Parts: sequence; structure tokens; C-alpha cells
Amino acid sequence: MPDPSPAERGGRSSAAGTALEKAMRVLEAVAAPGGPHRLAELTAAAEVPKSTTFRILASLVGQGFVRTEAENRYAPGSRLRALAAQVGAAEPAGVEQVLAELRDATGQTVHLALHSGESITYVQKLENPDQPFRTASRVGLRMPLHCTAIGKSVLAHLPAAEADALLAAAGLPRRTPRTVTDPEALRTELAAVRARGFAVDDEENEPGIRCLGAPVLSPTGRPLGGVSVTTVSFLVPREQLESFAPALLAATTALAPLL
Repeated sequence: MPDPSPAERGGRSSAAGTALEKAMRVLEAVAAPGGPHRLAELTAAAEVPKSTTFRILASLVGQGFVRTEAENRYAPGSRLRALAAQVGAAEPAGVEQVLAELRDATGQTVHLALHSGESITYVQKLENPDQPFRTASRVGLRMPLHCTAIGKSVLAHLPAAEADALLAAAGLPRRTPRTVTDPEALRTELAAVRARGFAVDDEENEPGIRCLGAPVLSPTGRPLGGVSVTTVSFLVPREQLESFAPALLAATTALAPLL
């Protein structure tokens, strides 16, 4: 059977995406935690043919966005690190203040994450210095959608077909005994999240960690990402966590025009 035309593929030049889309996915894979990465790892993560991945990497290395390391591994190069620093420095004024106010109001760790494809990425983390514990999360960490509070709040506000496609691509891997892995059960939960405005991760991503999350929406109602309040389950009951919802929703409302 002949390959579908670009028009039939929604304008894409190949089933894996346009040349630019492929390059961006390869670059994202290089920057993912756990590197430097082998060619095979990058090929799988970017879902781009091995020969194409190799050509893209060669170009990125030549431009300084990627560097090669021992054993044919690839890591972020100086230009990519400089770009990341510039983006971080250009964060809109007021974002950290809103997050700090939420942290102080709840006394808990606060995260801001942005949505990208099949995952979310933490871009801010503010901890309460008086807390007797520290969570393992960190800025730059990519997390799944189906079992995190921010991820579920994002899914709940995406068009149903788009959310289903993301979940089908990523799957519903079990991260803890409490992870929801049944698609229909997750759809029911997402409807509830949409109705009340916030989501709860009740030890579904990490044992002992319970989170409350809500989306940050664009003017058109599309989720850009979200904010979470993270607690330790043996110190903060679920009822107390959900009592933080008004403060969380006020924070996401304040962040929307800033992002």
C-alpha cells in the first residue's frame, strides 16, 4: 500500500512528523534525565528512524546544541545549555511570587509544570524550609500524565480525542499499587476533575506522596501546564490536602496571564 500523502497526514512530510518535529523530539530526548544517551535510546525515545536520528544528531553536534561523549553517547551541548539559561532568565515577572504565596499559605512543597506531549516537566519547585522532609522531585524532571495531579488536570481539560490519543501513545503503566490503569476508570475520574477544577494524586505516582493539582489555562481554555501542592501522606490526610484547593485555584488563576 502506498504511503499516505502529506495532506492525508495533516500536512506532515512523514508518518513520524516533519523534519522540524523530528529534530525537536531528538533534542528533547538528548536533554532527558539519565544521559548521556546512546543512539538506540534516542531513537526509541524520539520515535524517529535510527538513520534519521543519526543525521539529526550530526547536525546538532556541528551546531553546538549537542555534544558527543565516550561510548558514542550524546549530551546537551553548550548552545543548548545557554539557550536553557536564557529561557530561565526570561521567566515572566510574578510567577515565583505567586508560587511562594501558595507555599506559605499551605506550608507544603509547590510545583509548577508545563505540558509537553505525553508528559509534564517541572519548571519550578518551592519547598517549605521548615518541613522535616524533602521530596525527590526536581526542576527538569518529566512526569507522566495519567498518575500525577498536574498531569490529570491537564488531561481533563484537553479535548477528549486528544487526551485519548496521548494516553494510547504513552500507555497507563502502573507506578504504584494505587495507580489507575483502567482507561474507563481514568476517564470517569477526569470528568470529576473537570467538574471540580482540581485533581488528586493519592499515592498513584510515588508511595507516601499525595498531591493536589490544578491546570493553568490559556485564554482559549487550553491547559498550558499546572500547579501542585505536594504532601507526605502520613503527615497530611487527604481531607486536609483538599482543603488547600481554594488557595491552589487562586494561584493558577493568577498565573494564567503571566504564562
